[in-house]
Amino acid sequence: MDILDLFKKGGPSMWPLLVLSVLSVSVIFERLWFWLRILAQEKEIVNRVLDAAGGDWGIAEAIAEQAKNQPIGRFLYAPLSLQKSDPETFRLALESTAADEIAGMRRGEKLLEAVIALSPLLGLLGTVLGLIRSLGAIRIGDLGTESTAGVTTGIGESLISTAAGLIVAIASLVFYRLFQSFVVNQVKIFNKAGNEMELLYRQYPPEPKTINTERFSKRTSKNFDSSSQLESKTFIQEPENEPDDTDNYSLNLGNSANLPDDKVDNANLKSGEKQEDES
Repeated sequence: MDILDLFKKGGPSMWPLLVLSVLSVSVIFERLWFWLRILAQEKEIVNRVLDAAGGDWGIAEAIAEQAKNQPIGRFLYAPLSLQKSDPETFRLALESTAADEIAGMRRGEKLLEAVIALSPLLGLLGTVLGLIRSLGAIRIGDLGTESTAGVTTGIGESLISTAAGLIVAIASLVFYRLFQSFVVNQVKIFNKAGNEMELLYRQYPPEPKTINTERFSKRTSKNFDSSSQLESKTFIQEPENEPDDTDNYSLNLGNSANLPDDKVDNANLKSGEKQEDES
């Protein structure tokens, strides 16, 4: 009896069990690949960043930035990438990044939980439907005869769905617990690495970062040159024919009440000289 025959004899409930098993296997393989990559490089990344942070925070930031494809690398890079930080901000960056990374590590757990809960129920449903079908074919007059042998065979075949549901649920549960243990271990590693990083920060605080102003200076110099040229065109140019104040005052000698005192004196002096010439 091969697997295909068992699948056919299991009844209609084998189809949803097949779908759940495919989903479970896909999640299991994806999570196994994820955890193998993390566990292979995690300790090396932590040791390199912490060793560099004790001497030069810039080197530590560069190492963490190179490891940003790993959760632990993003966790260590978040506080190091701050332009200006204090101990409280440093800790806040660690905590927020750790929460995001731990949530990402739990990806797929809800699906495995659903498979673990639904698979036995679907298998039991298939068994119940098979029993109903088998027992419904029994007649009172056929008890003790050879026709009842087929009923017992049908009852045995109806239990196939229950066995299949239990197999899917048990396999999913094993890997679900394995992945949970990995997450718990990661929480411990993140806490230890974060505490050591914060301790180094308090003992050897990094110098404030300087902003790279090369591009900003070029842009502002261009803006300054253009604005200076505009100002020279609009404000520095002097009018070509500026009126002489003395001529205006000499033309308006009659309205001397509105003139300043020194201008009034000059106007009176000119009028007195004209009268002397006429006399």
